[in-house]
Amino acid sequence: MKPRLIISGGGTGGHIFPALAIADAYKTQYPQADVLFVGAINRMEMQRVPDAGYKIKGLWISGFDRQNMLRNILFPIKLLWSLLQSLLIFLSFRPSIVVGTGGFASGPLLFVASLFKTPMLIQEQNAFPGITNKQLASRVDVICLGSEAASKFFPKNKIVVTGNPVRSALKRSMNRTVAAEILGVAADQHTLLVLGGSLGAKKINQLIYQHLDEIQQHKIQLIWQCGNLYAEDYQCYSSANIHVMPFIDNMQAAYALADVVVSRAGALAISEICLMGKPTLFIPSPNVAGNHQEKNAEALANNEAALLVAERNADTQFWVRLESLITDASLRDKLSKNIKVFAHPAATKEIMNRLNKLITYE
Repeated sequence: MKPRLIISGGGTGGHIFPALAIADAYKTQYPQADVLFVGAINRMEMQRVPDAGYKIKGLWISGFDRQNMLRNILFPIKLLWSLLQSLLIFLSFRPSIVVGTGGFASGPLLFVASLFKTPMLIQEQNAFPGITNKQLASRVDVICLGSEAASKFFPKNKIVVTGNPVRSALKRSMNRTVAAEILGVAADQHTLLVLGGSLGAKKINQLIYQHLDEIQQHKIQLIWQCGNLYAEDYQCYSSANIHVMPFIDNMQAAYALADVVVSRAGALAISEICLMGKPTLFIPSPNVAGNHQEKNAEALANNEAALLVAERNADTQFWVRLESLITDASLRDKLSKNIKVFAHPAATKEIMNRLNKLITYE
């Protein structure tokens, strides 16, 4: 039987890139396999997945907006239509196994797959799970967790803590000179990497803008991922040593150059930074369910593995913390050493082991 895998999830890089890591591992083990992604139309997975070489189908679906109820008028229609789309996709592709990585796009497809008793696995990245994965928990066979803290939300007999899968390229070292050529920056300068998540972070962008003069006074090179939403506002500040980018496609190169990182505290970002061992100042987003980003970052800060500034305190604390990270080599060394303890380099392999236990290909 030819392996046929559907992976469904998306909305943000935190759902998409773990899905791509799983797909890459699956294709490595089963080169003859057919892999299909299912996402939401007009979301970033519709570009990122084809860029990675995989086919994707888009559903007409969006999340339930709890802040503005008027935006939910079409939600019942979208849900019913996406269930019909999912049924047609399922019957046409006939997957032997289905993986969900979270985000509202994965709900309809995995629900349909459960009706056909298809082996299913979901991968939850965050300490505080998303609503889609929590609702699917009773229907799937295995739940792979990025964090032990999420275990209380799921059936004990289904969970396994694997850590979060990261892009395979990040597991390979890259020479600074090569990395600099890829990104079009200098290889021999002390470098600050700023990451606001795949969509950008308004507050982090504001803080960096406010302290551009201080950053330049330290003669530090800035690689600033501002996000597509904010590109028009900040790309005008690019210069010889300030490189403003809407999105960084080659994170292997970015991490290879980074001496110091400022980042949101999404589960994927933390997993990558732990693996790369980068001294980091985290500024968690307060606009997430259960304030899970701050909880993610606190676990590291409490173990002297990272610095943490809550967004509510950032106006007064940000530059003090960042300057200490830029100027204190011993602090950077300590954080770099300690954060590596939290890495899960075998996460993708462990998830593949669980997939293989769910189904045998003849």
